[in-house]
Amino acid sequence: MVTILDTVTNPSNRPRHPEKAKRPDSPILRKPAWIRVKAPGSPVYRETVDVVRKNGLVTVCEEAGCPNIGECWSKRHATFMIMGDTCTRACAFCNVRTGLPGPLDAGEPDRVADAVARLGLDHVVITSVDRDDLEDGGARHFAETIRAIRRRTPATTIEVLTPDFLRKEGALEIVVEARPDVFNHNLETVPSLYLTVRPGARYFHSIRLLQRVKELDPAIFTKSGIMVGLGETRNEVLQLMDDLRSADVDFLTIGQYLQPTRKHHPVAAFITPEEFRAYETIGKAKGFLLVAASPLTRSSYHAGDDFAALRAARRERLGR
Repeated sequence: MVTILDTVTNPSNRPRHPEKAKRPDSPILRKPAWIRVKAPGSPVYRETVDVVRKNGLVTVCEEAGCPNIGECWSKRHATFMIMGDTCTRACAFCNVRTGLPGPLDAGEPDRVADAVARLGLDHVVITSVDRDDLEDGGARHFAETIRAIRRRTPATTIEVLTPDFLRKEGALEIVVEARPDVFNHNLETVPSLYLTVRPGARYFHSIRLLQRVKELDPAIFTKSGIMVGLGETRNEVLQLMDDLRSADVDFLTIGQYLQPTRKHHPVAAFITPEEFRAYETIGKAKGFLLVAASPLTRSSYHAGDDFAALRAARRERLGR
């Protein structure tokens, strides 16, 4: 069994996106047939809901409005976050609450490790909100959570999906030193859209972050993900692939952007399944060990299976 683990506090009654309140509404396009999913409702899905509610957890699945929640929760693959439910960034695409977060919970790493042990997880993904308010961006909290899992369940493989640690000197090194099996940091979109879609981030800083992971520990798999349908061009996506390969990134995920509310960045286009398959083929030809590209692909979707495929692809490339 695989789950994607983060831990959050209960949401408050304050506005989710105060910075977007005065923005004009943008139309929400009707989704094409290939983007629609079945409504959740299996017995296992309801069991997962019960576990989440009884433990007072907030999930990324719900917060981000993930279209795969029915499928994943029916397999007990819930997604939680560490370091709270409030992000210090205000990205135009994201549905996670924004504002000033609360203090870190020192007991959280051990509770995450306990959950991993109780669920019997083979592979776990740990992500977080951006914590620009912290001196290290939350790097030590990531490292403490990794070490807590290693102590409790040494056989569990660990994937982290981190913020960019922008202007947090030494933060990346703290996380890498804890030796996650996979280090994931999402570019989210092409550089020409950063000012409107991801204004708090810097494209080439994120590229350099991923490159630096490989320099510090070549054994760690690196991974990044983007959304398409935000207004990028095909050539920009291909150039982004080249940028990631220049940083020796192993794994790329590509999924369709879906607009959470009328106040968020509009969907510019729905990319067809055929176009996604073409991106996957091109990405593999450019040298990625693994490319996952489909309308419903998300960064942590099928993470356990993908990790097994990554290891197999590396062994094949090395001739072992």
